[in-house]
Amino acid sequence: MNISPFKATFMRRVNAAIMIGVAVWFFILPGAILTWDLGDPALRQPVGIPRAAWRVHRHLTPRYERWARERMASGKAARVELRDVMATEWAMFGSVFYLAATENLQREWSRRPGRPAATAPAVYARGAIEAATDLVLDPTHHTWVRTHWGADYLHRENVFFRAMLIQAMVARENLIRDGRDLIPLRDQVKSLSAALDASPYGLLNDYPEECYPIDVFAAVAMIRRADALLGTDHRAFAERERRAFHGTLLDGCGLPGYFAYPETGILEAPSRGIGNSYVCVYCPELYPDLATDWYDRYVKNFWQERLGAAGFREYARDIPRKDWFYDVDAGPVIAGFGPAANAYGVAAARANGRFDDAWTLSAQVLAAAWPLPGGAWLGARILSNAAHAPYLGEANLLFLFTTMPAQGATIRTGGYMPPFVYGFLLIYFGLGLAVLIGSIRNLRNAPAMPIPPRCSLQFALWLVLLADGSILLATDQSASGFIMLLLSQFLPRSDRAPQPPKARP
Repeated sequence: MNISPFKATFMRRVNAAIMIGVAVWFFILPGAILTWDLGDPALRQPVGIPRAAWRVHRHLTPRYERWARERMASGKAARVELRDVMATEWAMFGSVFYLAATENLQREWSRRPGRPAATAPAVYARGAIEAATDLVLDPTHHTWVRTHWGADYLHRENVFFRAMLIQAMVARENLIRDGRDLIPLRDQVKSLSAALDASPYGLLNDYPEECYPIDVFAAVAMIRRADALLGTDHRAFAERERRAFHGTLLDGCGLPGYFAYPETGILEAPSRGIGNSYVCVYCPELYPDLATDWYDRYVKNFWQERLGAAGFREYARDIPRKDWFYDVDAGPVIAGFGPAANAYGVAAARANGRFDDAWTLSAQVLAAAWPLPGGAWLGARILSNAAHAPYLGEANLLFLFTTMPAQGATIRTGGYMPPFVYGFLLIYFGLGLAVLIGSIRNLRNAPAMPIPPRCSLQFALWLVLLADGSILLATDQSASGFIMLLLSQFLPRSDRAPQPPKARP
């Protein structure tokens, strides 16, 4: 009995059914979700945290807890390359921002109990809060900085890393309030502030010979946040730290430079979009008298409208040959736009009360985030690192969208939705409908199509691809699973053109 016709028809029908599912799940429904999210008034004015953030946080929380526990148990953080940023920094960075987002959501929930979540984030996310904090404090995850700085890495420069420790411990204590980490928190705050105070220009390195003033800025903000928990007062220290962001340590735009030499106070690199957005998130709470001026300077020198998009450049407009490149901090810079700069720009705009810019940026970020039914942001997950930090993108976006205006910020509304967003809606609905219609047609025509050569071999390979893709999707490895399912669509392959069905007598 020749079962090849059955195998060929079965493959084609299942493929058509899969593509119908893909069209609906990955295109049409995301288009509908995006349309719904764009109608949220919290994107345009300070009336609360956008509903998309609540939805994604509930979806991400159990997954983040499971991933953090599995990563710590695996010990893989001890075996990464020293200068592999994605393998070393990203797992901790994502955990810190997951905690910060949860802290923001809890603060909003406390203001309006029961809305929009019936259960407080500090309650339903308790396991993930503990797991994320444990990962940040896990000695195995400190391997790379211990290699850089030696056994005294917790008390020797290492600004970026120690600021993350402080931020994680502060967020956990604000959420759980059990005092567990107050002793190591006090030690970090005391030692880091003293070291910065004793430095010639208020600057210290992140890594040997690598000093980024923007990380020093964030560290000072974290030290001030810790004061509320520790009963300490670092206001005078923070005032003295202005020297690190003043005079020759500002670039030609009047903004903190990206790279400097701490021993001489000489600026090596001008400000960049990712750095400006990062600093502007914390500036309203740390130095409110500088916040408006710095944000306005950022907009004046970095904002552009180009190719149907609007937002921040990675480098100022007067710096040539910086329109197309990639680096691990900025991401893929396209026509001057920095993806990281514009994502963090959402939080910078919201923190400064600039909802005109926040609305314009948020609409584009949400469109590119690729929202899936259930609560995932597939676009953010694809840009993360599947091996070491699969949820970094979603955790970061959660922090950005949960940022609220600093106290006393002047609110400005307005803004618009650039053509970029309409382009994504066209892709979601247009491509989705095209795939849907084509797949329905293939489903109906499957029996009339020719039998492919080596049908049994193709059938076996198709089953492997289909099974692997399904397993990857089921285990939350969306990008890899999606790729495997797409590969399965290339089978069966036929050398002959399809023949029209024979007319019935």
